[in-house]
Amino acid sequence: MSSFVEFKKVSVIRDARKILDDISLKINSDENVVIIGPNGSGKSAFIKLLTGRFYPSYTGGDTVCRLFGFERWNIHDLRSMLGIVTDELQYSFHNKITGFEAVLSGFFSSIGMFNNHIVTKEMTKIAADIIEFMEVSCLRHKKLETMSSGEARRFLIARALANNPKVLILDEPSNGLDIASSVKLYNTMRKILSYGTKIILVTHLVSDIIPEMNRFIFFKNGKIFADGKRAEVFNSDKLSSLFELKVKLYENNGLCSVTVV
Repeated sequence: MSSFVEFKKVSVIRDARKILDDISLKINSDENVVIIGPNGSGKSAFIKLLTGRFYPSYTGGDTVCRLFGFERWNIHDLRSMLGIVTDELQYSFHNKITGFEAVLSGFFSSIGMFNNHIVTKEMTKIAADIIEFMEVSCLRHKKLETMSSGEARRFLIARALANNPKVLILDEPSNGLDIASSVKLYNTMRKILSYGTKIILVTHLVSDIIPEMNRFIFFKNGKIFADGKRAEVFNSDKLSSLFELKVKLYENNGLCSVTVV
């Protein structure tokens, strides 16, 4: 089985502090993964490492940091294999760009469209098809900055899918969404998985987690706190230890929730 991620003794140091500390793990290409942990646990740093925004700090000759089998990669090639949706990305689209233009920008890994971008007929068709897949065709000419958070998030997911990535990374995707938009996001994730794209979901909300997620990696204080299959680690005791708060996990027809006990 080929690996998407292969890390061995990987650390990231910023301002003389280890924000990721001695991370060793392998994520295979057939896995849908939840990265979960409290704020400041290292989740975002881990994603920045995956997407090439952070590089591992040198901590010894036995460190391994491979993505898609390569230790060195062209950042543009890497981003064509990864679809990425973050709050930070959404806030970056501050110019008067339409939803359709935002999706087209995914072909160029850019924040917006520029004069040197040559849009082909194939790109236009792919973008239109993805927008229809995301069920937002009626909003394609609306300015992104005038959309609701839920509407804009769906266009950014469409943008992330433009290059038919192997893996879609969703970083806290339900932030700022109301109940209806969260339900649509939940169903959208399931729909994307049904077409074969794998998902790495980064969250601290169990309500984001869909039934198809088959591996859970818990981060705490920059380290891996737990790592295993759903049945092994996704339970009340582990979550209570992770968040240092006594909670009860409930699962009902694939929907997850927690209460404090």
